[in-house]
Amino acid sequence: MRGLTALVAAIALTVALAPAAALAQQPQQQPAAPAAPQTLPPADEVQAVDPGQPMPAPQPAAPDAAAPATEAAAPGPGVPPGTPAVNPSTIPHDLSPVGMFLAADWVVKGVMIGLAFASVVTWTVWLAKSLEVFAAGRRVKSGLKALANARSLEDARRALDNRRGSVASFVAAADAELAHSADALTPDGVKERVASHLSRLEAQAGRRLAIGTGVLATIGSTAPFVGLFGTVWGIMNSFIGISNAQTTNLAVVAPGIAEALLATAIGLVAAIPAVMIYNVFARAISAHRALLADASAAVMRLLSRDLDRAAIHSRLRAAAE
Repeated sequence: MRGLTALVAAIALTVALAPAAALAQQPQQQPAAPAAPQTLPPADEVQAVDPGQPMPAPQPAAPDAAAPATEAAAPGPGVPPGTPAVNPSTIPHDLSPVGMFLAADWVVKGVMIGLAFASVVTWTVWLAKSLEVFAAGRRVKSGLKALANARSLEDARRALDNRRGSVASFVAAADAELAHSADALTPDGVKERVASHLSRLEAQAGRRLAIGTGVLATIGSTAPFVGLFGTVWGIMNSFIGISNAQTTNLAVVAPGIAEALLATAIGLVAAIPAVMIYNVFARAISAHRALLADASAAVMRLLSRDLDRAAIHSRLRAAAE
């Protein structure tokens, strides 16, 4: 029994001294750097995992809420590296027509104001000439009816008494020429002089009615080019601003180009109605001149009747004598 106890004690001593001997035989190594302390998540974020289940993958850390919100974003695709970031506060946000006008260059503003004034002139001429052409047409038509119902210049004079218009002036001119040619030798000379006088009165009435339409022709032909000048000037200023800002960002380039194109748009708005109104008035004045020619022909017919009656009466008096 004592021998067995001694054997067990010897085995236990051998097992205890074996690790120490092994460490003594290994070469000495450099001491390792102390490991960084690991921070454990808070207790409320630790999830219980059943034994035998795989560990969940670590979640990426959320961005720090305290980071400044004004930090410039990374440049998007297609933007060359080194392009300076654009400050959104310097980009004009009011891209309405009024806002673009206020933000435009002073030359472009002057062009826009001039084109707007031309547009106002166009519509003013349209209103004034429309009333004038309508009133003149009514007077000529009324005078034509009076001439159609008259049998002589005396009847036409009484029908057109105290009336204004070209037809009344035609009858008055014919009466005046008859009075001046009381001692004329032949009726043909009287007719020729009256026809010449009536043709001049007809041309004068047409010119008087065409006053103001030349402004429409000028606006219609020059307004697009004036607007194009404002656009070219605005685009030049936009390119100069791009060079100074050293950026080709569309948010910086687009407002200046839009302001420049607004000048061309206003030029077209002023030119297109002017051309259309001018064409309408040209046709209306041509129709009015045709009515004046009809009135002149009616006066000449009445004059011819009176001259024929006067010739017949003179022959009858000569025969009676």
